Amino acid sequence: MIRRRFHDLPAEARQAITGKIGPVHAARTADGGLNSGIATFLDTDHGPIFVKGIPTNHPQAPAQRREAAINPHLPRACPRLYWHLETAGWDLLGYEVLPGRHADYAPGSADLPLIAAALAELQEITAPSGIPVKAAEQRWSAYAPPGTATLFTGDTLLHTDLAPHNVLVDDRAHIIDWAWPTRGAAWIDPTILILRLIEAGHTPAEADAFARRFPSWRTAPAKAEKAFAAANAAAWEEIASTDTAPWKTALASHAIAFHAHLHALPGNR
Repeated sequence: MIRRRFHDLPAEARQAITGKIGPVHAARTADGGLNSGIATFLDTDHGPIFVKGIPTNHPQAPAQRREAAINPHLPRACPRLYWHLETAGWDLLGYEVLPGRHADYAPGSADLPLIAAALAELQEITAPSGIPVKAAEQRWSAYAPPGTATLFTGDTLLHTDLAPHNVLVDDRAHIIDWAWPTRGAAWIDPTILILRLIEAGHTPAEADAFARRFPSWRTAPAKAEKAFAAANAAAWEEIASTDTAPWKTALASHAIAFHAHLHALPGNR
């Protein structure tokens, strides 16, 4: 998606934003990110505000509306949504700006206990009713071994994209960017985290051991873990086959390696 600057927004949209936050003294476009038409930090009399937005007719606009609806149900460590506007052909979200830097997932990183604490907090959140959040058994059904997708069922609110750039760290970790919220078994997010740990240099066994600090992963049926690992590997293989960006190809390889690791374990772990 083409990234625009704040001043590229229609005048009506900029006026609607300043009506919420007052005069804008400076605007800095955020680095990275692919899913927003605008992502900018605005300096105001009341402090910084992060604004992200997407054209209302874009196919991903419903996902942003869902992100706005999910926000009040998130743990306090997640950034607060101050307002949601639809104006001048744009869907716009105004967020609290959290301090910090992107998380370091490397072996031995001091961030790892903070990341674990943030995910443990999230593991306690039930997916809210009345919001169209996709169910895990539906989301991965096309990739799961036959008859196993029902093993992914649950009521936990899952993030499902725990890449380092979606976790900010200061004195604690903050999980941001809720583009893919999912309702499912609580152990799915630790499984998602495992791939990102492998990406950062952990072996599959080390990443698996880290995930075992979460009760949901320790107590998950081995059959369910293996089925999801197979589904996740198949999903990433499909992604990498249509887009050969190195990071996607690498994640597909990590997913395959972790699936193999689970199958090599004796008995039921």
